[in-house]
Amino acid sequence: MRTWKLVLGVLLVLLVAAGVFGWRMWRELFGPGPTFATEDRILLIPTGSTFDQVVDSLKGAGMLEDEKAFRWLAGRKRYVEKVRPGRYRVPSGISLNTLVNKLRSGEQDPVRITFSNIKTLPQLAGQIAKYIEADSLAMIQAIRDPATVQRLGFKPETMIGMFIPDTYEFWWTVKPEAVVERMAREYKKYWTPERQAAAQALGLTQSEVSTLASIVQAETARADEAPVIAGVYLNRLRIGMPLQADPTLKFALGVDSLSRLWDADKRVESPYNTYTHTGLPPGPISLPEPRFMDAVLHPRKHEYLYFCAREDLSGYSNFAVGYEQHQQNARRYQKALNERGIYR
Repeated sequence: MRTWKLVLGVLLVLLVAAGVFGWRMWRELFGPGPTFATEDRILLIPTGSTFDQVVDSLKGAGMLEDEKAFRWLAGRKRYVEKVRPGRYRVPSGISLNTLVNKLRSGEQDPVRITFSNIKTLPQLAGQIAKYIEADSLAMIQAIRDPATVQRLGFKPETMIGMFIPDTYEFWWTVKPEAVVERMAREYKKYWTPERQAAAQALGLTQSEVSTLASIVQAETARADEAPVIAGVYLNRLRIGMPLQADPTLKFALGVDSLSRLWDADKRVESPYNTYTHTGLPPGPISLPEPRFMDAVLHPRKHEYLYFCAREDLSGYSNFAVGYEQHQQNARRYQKALNERGIYR
């Protein structure tokens, strides 16, 4: 009788121990994980990473409390041999089981890339590279690849116009070549039949619209005035008058948009010097936003041939049909600059 009591006692102890162990294991694997001060954290797993590197990254970011349990579960689920690169959002309190399942499935969380106010392709490449695995060198090489530029119907000078400013979602692991192809599709999407017809009616190619839009964008930050300025430049193009656009001259000189120009600057030899060369420059001087492209496609009809920044420095312009009136407007603006000590 005592033997049976002893056996039952031992079995009861074992059952309780097994229950406690099982509960602890369940809590470790399926219970809440570490909590973060912020709602979630980001785990980046570079291409070619090993399982040990993933563990180190998790520990270093404070996302892993029980390394042993994580290794055991990852082994059971065969994640150790199937590490998938990517950008993963790790919520506060996520269980080990959910975390391993997320990483094993390669269920990445996308990045949102916004680019605007971009003046050069290297600047664009750098902006994109901030959000993806590839670096800016790989990105600029993909953008400037001669075969790709030609296949997509652009020239080196016009390639920047293919990138329509907006916010786009990509995977962190996206290849630079895939970024270029995606932006080519977005460019085609922008150029609807209606926009193509509008460009044709103006006698402009798509790249020429981008080029003129970049000039208009550099001239004004006032979207409501952009169609009027576009109309000025289109009037000049129509009569063969040089555009005489200061932004193109600043582009040729390599100076910032706030610099003041002098007559000597207008003699610089460059195809972007629209004081000495008629017609449009070889390509956009920056990455034009859709609203300025639409301003070119739908310009305000008028007879103005001149415009000059207002003397109140409000960002708006004074317009003139004749040169004499334009000179009066220009003198008032120059006086305002002098009074404020703006000489260069």
